[in-house]
This record gives sequence, C-alpha cells and structure tokens, in this order.
Amino acid sequence: MRIMHSRLKAIKVKPFNEVAAVGGVFSRTLFTMSAFAALVAGAAVVEPKATDEVLCNPGMGFVHFYYSSRIWAYGAQTEPGDTLDWMPGTTVIYMRLPWSYIEPEEGVYRWDLLDSKTAPWIKAGKKIAFRFSCQDHTLLSIPQWAMDAGIKGKWTHEDQKHEFVPYKQEFDEFWDDPVFLAKVEQFLKAFAARYDGNPDVAFVDLGSLGIYGECHTSKFNKDAKDKPERFRRIAKMHLSLFRRCLPNTYLVVSDDIGNDGAWGDLKRKDPATGELLDDSPIFKYCRELGIGFRDDSILCSKNYWWSDRFARRFAKETPVVVETGHMSRRLDNGVWNPAKLKECIEAYHASYFSTHSFPDLYWEVNKGVWTETANRLGYRLELRRVEYPEVVKVNEPVVVKSTWVNVGVAPQYGNATLTWNLLNDKGVVCWRVTDNKFGFRSAEPKWDGVEKPVEVTTPCRFGYTAPVPKKDVVLDWFVKHKRNLPGEKVELLKPGIYTLAVSVGRKDGKPEIALPLEGGIDRIYPVGKIEVVSKK
Repeated sequence: MRIMHSRLKAIKVKPFNEVAAVGGVFSRTLFTMSAFAALVAGAAVVEPKATDEVLCNPGMGFVHFYYSSRIWAYGAQTEPGDTLDWMPGTTVIYMRLPWSYIEPEEGVYRWDLLDSKTAPWIKAGKKIAFRFSCQDHTLLSIPQWAMDAGIKGKWTHEDQKHEFVPYKQEFDEFWDDPVFLAKVEQFLKAFAARYDGNPDVAFVDLGSLGIYGECHTSKFNKDAKDKPERFRRIAKMHLSLFRRCLPNTYLVVSDDIGNDGAWGDLKRKDPATGELLDDSPIFKYCRELGIGFRDDSILCSKNYWWSDRFARRFAKETPVVVETGHMSRRLDNGVWNPAKLKECIEAYHASYFSTHSFPDLYWEVNKGVWTETANRLGYRLELRRVEYPEVVKVNEPVVVKSTWVNVGVAPQYGNATLTWNLLNDKGVVCWRVTDNKFGFRSAEPKWDGVEKPVEVTTPCRFGYTAPVPKKDVVLDWFVKHKRNLPGEKVELLKPGIYTLAVSVGRKDGKPEIALPLEGGIDRIYPVGKIEVVSKK
C-alpha cells in the first residue's frame, strides 16, 4: 500500500495487515512515525494493495452438492457440521432430492431431511439451495400417493442400458396433466410457506419438468423438435407455476428449457446471418418472470460446454449457476481438466459454481487452480485509490473520493452501498456515513482482460453539533445531581484522531461484503488516519 500527501511525493509505509486487533483493540501501527508526522495537513491519498484471499460473499460462491438424488452420496460422506470452510469460497449447500422423499404421504412432509443438514450452514452464515425432481434415474420421484390420485402415464423398469436411465421413459404424457400439476402446486405451496422469501435461501431450481428436473427426456426431446409449440406451452406452465408459488425467491432453470428441450438443438443458427442464436422464446419468458439460468452439464464431454452464449445474456440481470458433471466419472473417462474451471466461469459470467462430487476428492483434484478460479467467480470489488481530507471539522461537509474495480466476471447484483466509518482506538464505530447515490451494481465486471474502474465521490459530514438550551428540566436535574453540564452545544462526535475505514453492504451501513483488503474486522477495513476537530 502507498500513502501520499497531496503536496508531497509518495511515502511508503507499513502494510495494513499490521493493523491488528488484539483483544478487540486496533493496533496503532497504520503509519510509521515519519509518515504520520508528514501527513499533518491537506489531503491523504491511499492506494491499497489487494490480497488474493478467497472471499465468501452473498449472491455468489461455490455450491456444495449435498444431496444428488442419491441420498447416500457426496454430502452423506462428510462429517456432521462440516460446512467445508476448508474449501475456500464455499457459500451454499445444495439439496437436490426426489419429491417422493420429501412428501411420502400426502400432506406429510419430511422437512427434517433438509433442516438437519442445513442447520450448521445457516449457523455459519452460509446459504441453502434446493431442487425437487419429478423424474429421476434410480427411483420413481413422484410419490406413489400422487400416482394413485390419477396422474396419467406409467413407469416400466428396463435393463440398465445407461447408468442414468434404469427406468424406461414412458411417462412423458403427464407433464401437462392437470392432476399432476395440481399436486405439484400443492407441494410448492407447502414448501413456500417455509422458504419463500427466506433470507437463508440462495436459489431454488425449477425441478418439475423432465428427468432430473432438467427439462428434457428422450421422448420429450423428440416431440420438442417436431412440436415446439407444445413444448413451449408446457414449459410456460411450469415456469409460471413456480413463480406464482415462490414470488419472493430467486428461481433458476436448466439451459435445456431454452433449447426447446432438445439436446441436439444447441447449435441453432440464425437463418439470415448464419450465427449461433443466443436466445429463445422460452428464455425470454424466463427473464420476464425474473427466472435465472443454470447449466448442469459442464465438463461432461471433451466439448466441455455448449450454452455459455445463453448464460451471458442472463448474466446481465441475474446470477448464473453452473454445475459440473459427476467429477468421479469424468476423471475415469479422462474428460476432467481443472484448468477449464476458471475458463468456464469466465465463459458463463457465473456467480455460483456447483461442485458435483465428493468434496474431499474435488478439493484434492482441483486445489492447484482453486484460488485463481475462486477469485474470478461472481464479483470481486477491489479498492484501488482513496483520497480524503486529513483534518475535518465536526459536521462540516467534506468529500471522500475512491476508485473501485470489479475484477470478477459478474455484477454485484445486490447493488450494495458504500460506507465510510470512523473508528476509535478500540475499533468501535463512532461515526458512519453511507453513500446514498452510489451502488456497486454499476461496477461492471472485468471481461476479456479489460478493467472498468469506477470513481466515486462521497459527500460526508462527520459528527453533528446542536445547541443546548439555557433552561431545561433535565439540565436542572444535572445541576441538582452534580452531573457534568454539556455546555452551550453538544458534539455527537468527540474531537480526536480516528481511523477512516471502508465497508460495503446494506443501505443502513451494515457491512455485508468481504473485500480483498488486509486488516479488516467484521468486514470493516482500515484505510488511514483522520483528525476531527471542533467547529469554531
């Protein structure tokens, strides 16, 4: 970090990692004595050096695939209470289960399958995500009681010709069956009563359409090619159903829904230009409903992925989720390439990355690229420069100028607020000023190696003064009980030397976003020293 005076050349000082908190007290080693003596007037300019620490932030991160329909795999292999802090940047636990597991009897819900495993993650400040499928690979995912209610179609077992399809796909007629849709809606409303608008939920997948909830089956794909209008009609039914039942939840849907459900139609071209299309009528409908995009099929073959062009359109407005294929299988068939993880995140502008495997194996295979990959995922806000007055008068207007760069691949969709804090020598916030006009949604992500700095000028008033009346019953009580009188005016911020510190978070100033800066405590990061003097 460099600190310089407006009228002096740059002065090198000790880095801010020496701003330690010992027993809750900020160490006063922000400056060497010579630097502090030099900066006695005028403006200070600070150029922080970003760390390479992997951060855990809201609206982004690695996703631990706990339940993968196979209730016995992946998360079941971890110790109770393990929130994967040893896999830096892991912020979400993902629960994908067949509907039949959660509602084995009509109106009887096994929420304990979810709550028992998500509780440690919520306690650790992490998020949860869900998908409940209606067609799966090893069992009937629709509860038997719902089948018995009259849902059309049948399931027949066949020889296991393909690992993921041991049940013959003869159930495609039911996707728009009114009994099926009514029972799904009943379930979603029960789920919504617990989770809609729940601040601990990162996202919920649409899972009611197609095998695994990925909006495709072998027969349905064929019909989609021949009868795209039918597919679109049914897809809209499911999309609108989820949005109606979960109006306050971030919803995402598999990329296959926008390709009319047909895997072979991923390379559609514009007949006029010959260019690959990057949109579809269903994708447009998704965006109208505020439903985001996910791709479940990363690194599944030597092509690695197909749908990044669709993702980039969604990423302009909503967080994109990507998910690898089962890594253990990809390792066995020689497809897995750790170097592709970062490339995939960049191609998709991804905010969430689902690690679809046993976590210890995933870490062992990919730890060599982890930091580089994690620090491109989602958003990453770097503070490059701060200019502020070294001496301010209580309650008088001043400005703090700062320059920011989002070096991630996605916007900070939450539009977090910038806050400047004054801390005393115990690290206590004594004053806080939020920038009511600037939001970090405007910090465009770094793409194709191009940084887009954003300069912010924040008007500030530190402290507040107010006159004290000459006559007041409370003043009389002060005199009677020999309390110190406040004088002719009160200053809500006492004169003295404070640490100017930056934070990013809610509009009320609560810090929520971790920054790649040294010396931070509770997501508040010291920048330099500032003196507050009385207003004459």
